[in-house]
Formats: sequence, structure tokens, C-alpha cells
Amino acid sequence: MAKSKQTGNHKSDKKKHIAKTWKTKRRTKDLDQIHSDMKPETAAKLLHQEVDYDVTGCAQHYCLHCARYFVDMRSLKEHFKSKVHKKRLKKLREEPYTQAEAEKAAGMGSYIPPKIVEVKTQPVEEDMD
Repeated sequence: MAKSKQTGNHKSDKKKHIAKTWKTKRRTKDLDQIHSDMKPETAAKLLHQEVDYDVTGCAQHYCLHCARYFVDMRSLKEHFKSKVHKKRLKKLREEPYTQAEAEKAAGMGSYIPPKIVEVKTQPVEEDMD
């Protein structure tokens, strides 16, 4: 009987990039992207989306601050009380980092510390229960 010419695991080529997959599996929007989404014109579009059957909850229950979709209004309200949502609100209080701020910190101007932005949980429409 001849020896098999295959060396190593036959699935080894599929496991090469598994670490990258794990890191990016649950990647969410960055804080500066969420700050741009919190502007009134974009927030209105995100909170009142058209029905999309490919997204969780048909894209009707969306947390603006966490950039997450929820199945129903009840789970969205529970999310507002969660520690994850409260931590995200706390992180969003600080104004986003800009290129001008980076240049000032590098010595190209006087450094001004970031401002505190007031962030509140989005209003919930009760008629959607």
C-alpha cells in the first residue's frame, strides 16, 4: 500500500484567516460614525427605515447609539436599560477626535481638550408595540 502524498490537515487552508474572522465578526460602527449618524437628518432616516426583510426585526427597531437592530419594541426597551447601552452613551459623551485636534496635540497649535456632548437615549414610539 502506498503512502498518502497529502501532508497536514486537509482543512488547513480554511483555517488560515480564522483570527481575522473572529475579530471582525461582531464589529460595530466606530464612535465618530455614530456621531455623524446622530445628526438630525440622518437620525430621522435611520429611525424610520422602510421594511427590509433581510434585517433583524424588518429594520423597524433600531438603536441609534449602538447601531443595532432588534426583533421587537420590547427587546429594544430592555436594551435601553442594559449596561452595554449605558456604557455606549457614556463613551459618546466625548466629542469625536478630528484631524485639527491631532495637529494641535502634535505641536501645531494650542491644544484644546475635547468638549462634552450631552447624549440621551432616543425617544421610543409607543404605538409600535
